[in-house]
Amino acid sequence: MGQLEDMALLVRIVDAGGIGKAADQLSMAKSAVSKRLKDLETRLGTQLLSRTTRKSTLTEAGSLYYQRAMTIIDEVAELNAQTQEVKTSLSGKLKITMPLSFGLLHLAPVIDEFSKLHPKLNLQIDFVDRHIDLLAEGYELAIRIAELKDSSLKARRLTPIHHVLCASPDYVAKRGEIETVEQLHNQDFLQYANLGQTGTSQGKVSLTDKDGIIHTVQLNTVITANNGDFLKSMSINGKGLCFLPTFIAYEAIQSGELVTLMNDFQLPGLNAYAVYPQTRFLSERCRALIDFIAQRFGDKPYWDEY
Repeated sequence: MGQLEDMALLVRIVDAGGIGKAADQLSMAKSAVSKRLKDLETRLGTQLLSRTTRKSTLTEAGSLYYQRAMTIIDEVAELNAQTQEVKTSLSGKLKITMPLSFGLLHLAPVIDEFSKLHPKLNLQIDFVDRHIDLLAEGYELAIRIAELKDSSLKARRLTPIHHVLCASPDYVAKRGEIETVEQLHNQDFLQYANLGQTGTSQGKVSLTDKDGIIHTVQLNTVITANNGDFLKSMSINGKGLCFLPTFIAYEAIQSGELVTLMNDFQLPGLNAYAVYPQTRFLSERCRALIDFIAQRFGDKPYWDEY
């Protein structure tokens, strides 16, 4: 192995949070990773990592080496990307995480189309709604629907995520028309457990009227779940009102299984983002996939045309 590979190994160990995790990400034996690190330290004549049974931390020399190594690795990656011909098929591994429902409903067809254009690309995709530490778990890219707060990450907005308040026609027929904020207080609500992806928080939701006045409503929650498709089904079955993203609700609205409520009010909205570590040069395959997704969805995604 050359020195550039050894630099990359040290960076992976630090980013992953230890030799064992780095070995898992690289599909190498822990002993082999330890030996390569030791060989690098011997060649440099200094200790880069202070290792204990519980964790590894950079020494002062190791911290300097790590920072410079990241710069060099990124510069080499950028040089390779610039040298590559534009029409060359992309290759290599791309490890991605994305939300379950949004991924299966809307990203899957886009990724299928992208993979046909680049058959040599090895895509590794995890469909999870939980927050993932991209560096620690070895992901190059995440698709997230949220209000972004993590300053250690870079993000590109892909498309807006709008929400609707909806219910089944049967529910409305039994409980009466719902047109005012006051009429929301005594309704049964179905709520998504991951509050950051719905615009609701701590059992409350804020609606903005046409005069710009914000009304906060305490929700009488009867069902909580961590999957929007399940909540859509429960709402179709007349179990209650639900704030759903349009990318989940649009077909049920088109078919008449759900009707939208409070249409004169503005509901909280979010965005879908492509998120990646700011300490890394964005690979050409990653950049190409982000561009591809953004072009397919745009500012007016098809699921908002119900």
